[in-house]
Amino acid sequence: MSGRAVAARPLRRVAVASAVGTTIEWYDYFIYSTATALVFGKLFFTTLSPASGTLAAFATLGVGFLARPVGGILWGHFGDRVGRKAMLVLSLLLMGFATVGVGLLPTYSAIGVWAPILLLVLRLLQGLSAGGEWGGAALMAVEHAPEDRRGRYGAFSQIGVPAGLILAQLVFFVLGRTLTDAQFASWGWRVPFLVSIVLVGVGLVIRLRIEESPVFSRLREAEQRSSRPMVDVLRERPRALLVASGSFIANTAIGYIFLAYLLSYGTSVLKINRTTLLVVVIVGSVTWLVSILAAAAWSDRVGRKPVYLAGSVLLVVWPIPFFLLVDTKATAWLIVAVIVLNIGLGATYGPQSALFAELFEPRYRYSGASFSYAVGAVLGGGFAPLIATALQTATGTSLAVSLYLVAVAVLSLVAVLFIPRDQSRSSRTAAAIRS
Repeated sequence: MSGRAVAARPLRRVAVASAVGTTIEWYDYFIYSTATALVFGKLFFTTLSPASGTLAAFATLGVGFLARPVGGILWGHFGDRVGRKAMLVLSLLLMGFATVGVGLLPTYSAIGVWAPILLLVLRLLQGLSAGGEWGGAALMAVEHAPEDRRGRYGAFSQIGVPAGLILAQLVFFVLGRTLTDAQFASWGWRVPFLVSIVLVGVGLVIRLRIEESPVFSRLREAEQRSSRPMVDVLRERPRALLVASGSFIANTAIGYIFLAYLLSYGTSVLKINRTTLLVVVIVGSVTWLVSILAAAAWSDRVGRKPVYLAGSVLLVVWPIPFFLLVDTKATAWLIVAVIVLNIGLGATYGPQSALFAELFEPRYRYSGASFSYAVGAVLGGGFAPLIATALQTATGTSLAVSLYLVAVAVLSLVAVLFIPRDQSRSSRTAAAIRS
């Protein structure tokens, strides 16, 4: 067997571990988002009006995002000090604990005000976990990869998002087809959360079998690890933090409008059948997954910036047509709307693992990448469904939501323009990745 084939085996194992682990992690995250759109307002905020209950439920979704920068700093610090692998295992355990906890949580009718309080606490734990999960999975894949395939191997951590969303929506779709509305509201919504314990067990077995990042192993052997990685990255790479964080704002804002707000808006405002909307979201998620892989591979050939620019421009021009098509309530136009939208999401998400790794030096890379990802998520997706719901409620039209998304997309487009043109090709960056 050739040396290249032998070397490819652990690389494939790391790629699978990144994909499977992030799929499970984001499955847990997305079942919360879906349940928020469908039932949490009625079950945990019973004393509020339907519209206010939905707003309160989306607020708990947003609060989880506020914990993500804290998780990014915490996981990043220990990821740069202790290792990437250990943090990946811990993040998955924490997410599993919080998710199963939601599935076991009594509702407002059973324990009163403690129900929303405990829901908020568990959501914060999910946010802490998500804040460090992405950075570890992305760096494990990129730092194991050959120089000319960092984009495509880094994409394995990215596909966990649409894959987790597909898995979550399939579970809710099956429940929607087999249970009555009363059964779903009574106990059926708990099933996706409780199933998570099995998935987490599978993910842990896979992650425990992979090897530590060779880049981190060399840093540890050479005793070159940073003692204060977050402080160092703030001092040495402030522009990289701004560029990375800003480039992710539109992707996460528009992504959460697609995966969380669309279900709520479609069912409560447009009165579209919930099962139909779940199918539309699944179609969009498959498009997102495929476009992530295509965009990541493309970025290995032409560089990260051109791919980001193409996707960013699409995210600027598509929000208005998106809601015009959604408002027709026609299934075919709904599918067209989400397919085009998710091509833009894929182009601005596929190359992200490689880009963020290339923007930061190895000794503080986990901290820089995780913090940038978390800050972009907070500024973009943290309260996007809440803002969209408030705008639509106040104006009575989806145009206000569209204009909000256009403004967010323009902000990210400006950040993308400041990505170094040769970031994925320069010899300095290639050396940094290998070092």
